[in-house]
Amino acid sequence: QVQLVESGGGSVQAGGSLRLSCVASGRTFSIQMMGWFRQAPGKEREFVLGTGRGGGSTGDGDSVKGRFTITRDFAKNTLYLQMNNLKPEDTAVYYCAASSFRDYGSSASDFNSWGRGTQVTVSS
Repeated sequence: QVQLVESGGGSVQAGGSLRLSCVASGRTFSIQMMGWFRQAPGKEREFVLGTGRGGGSTGDGDSVKGRFTITRDFAKNTLYLQMNNLKPEDTAVYYCAASSFRDYGSSASDFNSWGRGTQVTVSS
């Protein structure tokens, strides 16, 4: 099994930045891709960005394009999400996810390990 622990969430004003971290432990050798999801109150969980073993990123939809960057430090078993120019609509609980059976995907079903989430609140 893989355990994931997120950190770095908090409250910022619009235009600010945050960097989320996700440390993986356990059977980390089994991880293929990792990613970030978010869920705002009353909304479904949304894929933000992902990255496979090759290091490239997937996602980068219009909602975060040019503002969010995902990176993965394989040596530290840590995934990062750098969020710049934050907007109130970015307010959500952000979840780290990992997959031991897929190296590419953007659906929740493509991932089989999840962190507990970290709250990000952006005020206007």
